[in-house]
Amino acid sequence: MFGTLRSLPAVPFVSAPSPVEELTRLRAVLGAATPRLLVKRDDAIPFAFGGNKVRKMQLVAAHAQACGADTLITTGGVQSNHARVTAAAAAKLGMKCILVVNGSAPERTTANALLDTLLGADVRYVPSRDQRVPGMERAADDVRQSGGTPFLIPLGASTPLGAAAFVAAIAELADQIDPPDVIVHASSSGGTQAGLVAGCSLAGWPTTVTGISADESAAELERRIRDLLSGLAELLGFDAHRFASATVEVDDRFVGDGYGIPTTESREALELTARAEALFLDPTYTAKAMAGLIARIRRRRFDPDATILFWHTGGQVGLFA
Repeated sequence: MFGTLRSLPAVPFVSAPSPVEELTRLRAVLGAATPRLLVKRDDAIPFAFGGNKVRKMQLVAAHAQACGADTLITTGGVQSNHARVTAAAAAKLGMKCILVVNGSAPERTTANALLDTLLGADVRYVPSRDQRVPGMERAADDVRQSGGTPFLIPLGASTPLGAAAFVAAIAELADQIDPPDVIVHASSSGGTQAGLVAGCSLAGWPTTVTGISADESAAELERRIRDLLSGLAELLGFDAHRFASATVEVDDRFVGDGYGIPTTESREALELTARAEALFLDPTYTAKAMAGLIARIRRRRFDPDATILFWHTGGQVGLFA
C-alpha cells in the first residue's frame, strides 16, 4: 500500500524510527476518564534538533539535488523551525542557503535564529508575511545572476512531496503500534496533516487526524490541506480524487491572539507536560496542540477506552528564544 513511496529519492536525515512512548503520568494527572495516551517523538529525531520538518526535508532536499541546485531558498518567521532545518540540510549537503524571514533582525540572535547563523545561512529580512514570496524570488534572481542554481522551498515545505514524508511516517508508525483512534498534532502550513490523513487512508485505518491550528482559520487550513491531498494523490500515482472523501478535522479555537503568542491554556499544557513526563513542548505549535488535546479530555470528548496519539512535531528550540 505504500510501495510508491519507495521510489521517491530521499536523503537519510532520519536514520531510525522516532520513538512511541506512553504518557502514563500525564494520563493519571488528567483523571480516571482519560483514555490511553501515547506520543510519537519526532522531537527526538537527532538531525538538526529534530521535528516534523526533518522528515519533509529528506524528500525535498533530495529533489533539489536531483534538479542540480546548489542553493536552498525558503521562508518563515524569524524563529522558524523549517528555516533552521533547511539551513541544516544545506550545510550537511554542501549547499548554500538563503532564508527570507519576516520581522526585524534581532539585537541578539537566540534559538532558531542563532542556529541559522551558526549553520551559515544568508538571512534576509522582509517587513511582512506578504513580502516573503517576492523576497524569495529576488533571492533566486541573485543566485542565478551569480551563476548558481536556486531551489525554492515554499513555507514549511508544505508541498505534495513534503506531505509524502508523513505518508511514510504512518508506514513507520504501523510497525510500532496498532492504529490509534485519534492522532492529535499541531497544524500550520498543512503538509504534515495532509500526509497523516493520506497515510491513514492508504493504511485502511479508521483513525481521526485532528490538527490544532497554530495560526490559520480552520476553513483556510482545511482548504490548503485538501489541495495538498489532491497533489499528493497524483504524486503517488492515484487519481487526484483518491483522498477527496477523507475527513480533514482542524480546530482553530486554540490560536488565541495569534501565531507565536502563548495562551493561558498553552502555558498550562507546556508546564503540565514537562512536570508530568519531562516532555518539552514549544510555545508556538505543540503547546497549543497539547492544550487542544487536554481540553478534549476534560470535556470527555474521547471514549475512556480509546487510544490517543499526540504527534510531537518538535520545535522545542523555541523555548530558548
